[in-house]
Amino acid sequence: MLSVQIGALDRGPVEVSGIVACDDPLFDGVGFELGESVRVSGRLSGATVGRFYWKGRIATTVRATCRRCLVATALGIDVRVDAMFTDSQDAEDPSEYVVPQGAGLIDLREVIREELILATRQFVLCREDCNGLCQTCGIDLNLHSCDCRPSLDPRWSALETMKTESGEQDYNGSSQEKNL
Repeated sequence: MLSVQIGALDRGPVEVSGIVACDDPLFDGVGFELGESVRVSGRLSGATVGRFYWKGRIATTVRATCRRCLVATALGIDVRVDAMFTDSQDAEDPSEYVVPQGAGLIDLREVIREELILATRQFVLCREDCNGLCQTCGIDLNLHSCDCRPSLDPRWSALETMKTESGEQDYNGSSQEKNL
């Protein structure tokens, strides 16, 4: 039950719980793929006249790709939600959800979608110390090492030339002697 009759709130807070399937049209265009259904729970109560407060939880798993090594990764989402609803059509607070005039119920689905989008990281890592892929040969550096020499950003070439001319070590640690 992800919608509550406003009249039911006259008798006190209403417990809300439900499951939204992964393929529900609610999640079309969110920019990520759900790994399991979204579990929703919480309590909706009247705050003041024409205002309602929902305190709840949203939990699911999002399928993503590690931004460094491109490995499929499951990201657990478990977020606490505090949402305010109002029946005032000229509400100026962007954090409040406006209940359409004459509506007899409060639908939590828009809040669920929005909070899930906000809770999902845009850049996912399989683990914090992920080494990623070699920029030259493409090998997964978490699993193997390679002998590729790191490429130098061409913007640093003038400094590399100065460093080489002065006999300092290059970026691989070998000494560069100036030939006279």
